[in-house]
Amino acid sequence: MSTVLSAPSPLSRTSAVEAELNYLAPGNARPVNYAFEPPEGTPWSSGTLDPRRVTIRNARPLAEAGEISLDRNGFQLVSHRSAVSDYSDESLIRLVYRPEAEALLRDITGAEKVVIFDHTLRDSASGSRGNATLREPVRRVHNDQTFVSGPRRVRDHLDAEEAQRRLGHRFAIVNLWRPLSVVEQLPLALCDARSIAAGDLVPTDLLYRDKTGETYSFLANPQHRWYFFPRLRPDEVLLLKIYDSLEDGTARLTAHTAFEDPTSRADAAARRSIELRALLFWPAGSDTH
Repeated sequence: MSTVLSAPSPLSRTSAVEAELNYLAPGNARPVNYAFEPPEGTPWSSGTLDPRRVTIRNARPLAEAGEISLDRNGFQLVSHRSAVSDYSDESLIRLVYRPEAEALLRDITGAEKVVIFDHTLRDSASGSRGNATLREPVRRVHNDQTFVSGPRRVRDHLDAEEAQRRLGHRFAIVNLWRPLSVVEQLPLALCDARSIAAGDLVPTDLLYRDKTGETYSFLANPQHRWYFFPRLRPDEVLLLKIYDSLEDGTARLTAHTAFEDPTSRADAAARRSIELRALLFWPAGSDTH
């Protein structure tokens, strides 16, 4: 079962917080991030961070009023209880959680086909950048794909004939993000897609051992409108728009980052989460680009 709105929580009524987000400072060189431990003497990430203090508003009241949506804002809160309780079991993720997620994404978006192409577990206490099976939260403003790497994902995960056909119609990439316990520290900040300008986007190489991906870093922009959902629960998921082929005013992407919530207790539990990234395809005639 899923609904667009989450039940109100009396512990989640903070109107807004002031916090520091890590943007990328302007520079001439193309930024590079490593997905594995880089060679000795090479930093995990190139480029200089540009920390900015911003207002991050509580999005729960807007979500409850139906004023937040994936295609308008680039993110959406959905109530959804999973049958999985042990996310350390890879077979449960593949046999139970992924099919649940596919059905949920079809239900919420109306897509006719969903292809989940990866998942990531994160833990703020024991995760690390160098651990592909358990990573740490990302504390810089970013988006997981670009207008170049989004279409490339279609070719990576479909056979050539289907990929060519699907690329002629609307497709998108969505990140389905779920906390594994109530989020008490390092929540996600989400930027309203309507407040992002083209000049804010910085293509950034993401180096794997066997390939190079491309993500977006972001330059600071005082027009950015930031939101978060306080104390997210395991029966709630966030949908994040990573890419959309539509160019008709629909949100094509958003920016997000983990951030230090100044209202978190010093002894707050570690943030644990799982995210899935999925390709969504709509039938011919539902759009084009």
